[in-house]
Amino acid sequence: MHQKFDHPEELRDTIKGFWYNSIDFSELPAGFEVLPDGYAEIIFHFGGACSVATQGGLQLLPSPFLMGLLGQPVTLHAQNRVEIIGVKCFPWAVFELLGLPSGQDGVRILEHPIAQLQATLATYMQAGQLAEAVSQVTQYFLAARARMMSSWLLVKAGGAMREAKGTLPVSQVAAAAHATVRTLERKFKESSGYTVKDVSALIRFEQVRNHLWLHPAANLAGLAQELGYTDQSHLSREFKRYSGTTPAAFARKAKNGKQAISADFVAFVQA
Repeated sequence: MHQKFDHPEELRDTIKGFWYNSIDFSELPAGFEVLPDGYAEIIFHFGGACSVATQGGLQLLPSPFLMGLLGQPVTLHAQNRVEIIGVKCFPWAVFELLGLPSGQDGVRILEHPIAQLQATLATYMQAGQLAEAVSQVTQYFLAARARMMSSWLLVKAGGAMREAKGTLPVSQVAAAAHATVRTLERKFKESSGYTVKDVSALIRFEQVRNHLWLHPAANLAGLAQELGYTDQSHLSREFKRYSGTTPAAFARKAKNGKQAISADFVAFVQA
């Protein structure tokens, strides 16, 4: 049920894209695990109530909520079928786009005017008019983007980081953005709540995770070399840090899971 949607050129320095998924949580008694990556996601959901597992138990999630950068997996729970419209944002742009202070909340409950969209979107979704719902979300973010003061330093820095798959040292990211390391680090922390190194590490983990999902038999030593890890052990430590499991265990799970799930599923794993 996964679908991706094109988005206007005016949004491409802030938003990676819009996507839709439908999940039957009654078939997932242990919940749905979301793995870290280098994006922040604004999540609208429709249908059964949705919650996130915390140390204190399940916390109910309103619609929309913000799935920020994650340091470890989180597990979502719901009853029956839930439909999701997601807005995949660059972490250095999402808080300014929403007009919110940056932070390191993995999952943030939004008290924000964007919540006023929910009733309109729910009406469209109940009528089976997904394209119209996504169009409403797009128009909202076009208006929000028009109010932003664009930071080309962050756009250039973020573009360089993603193009290099998270492998560039901070000094080279700063050079690509025509900025000093000090200025870049300050701007990046102010905009995203994280350092350049933090986000680069998540982008690099994302590359490993996606590659292993699509190619479970991949050679880890070769992948480590390609992505600039010191060696295979370094890759394995970083992978376990973010996923809670080893690359080999994840690859086995991917191999088994792909027998029932299409390769496009990796796009939702990235949420």
